[in-house]
Amino acid sequence: MRNTLIASLALAAFVAAAGQAAAHASVKSTTPTDKASVASPEELDLTFSEALNLPFSKLHLLGPDGKEIEIGKGVLKDADKTLTAPVTGPLKPGTYTVRWNVLSVDGHKTNGTYTFTVKP
Repeated sequence: MRNTLIASLALAAFVAAAGQAAAHASVKSTTPTDKASVASPEELDLTFSEALNLPFSKLHLLGPDGKEIEIGKGVLKDADKTLTAPVTGPLKPGTYTVRWNVLSVDGHKTNGTYTFTVKP
């Protein structure tokens, strides 16, 4: 009985560790926040659940017309978990889409989008 309990606990620990190792970087928070109505932001900040590999991580900003808007070069902060890029000029009122593609340091690629609105 004791050997069965020890084996079960060891298996549970192994499965938990494997699940964590296979996890992908997911977005924990954004600035501006998803679906927020804000004044023109000075930067975009996305915080992830895992550290990122900067050369393979990028933010894109799409305007209300769907065209890409040039933003500044992304940098990492907060133990390489927050990807930040400056917005190089004031944004006109409308709904914007942030598209992100990242590579976590454990080699997993993830991507996604969210929107925010610049109020008049």
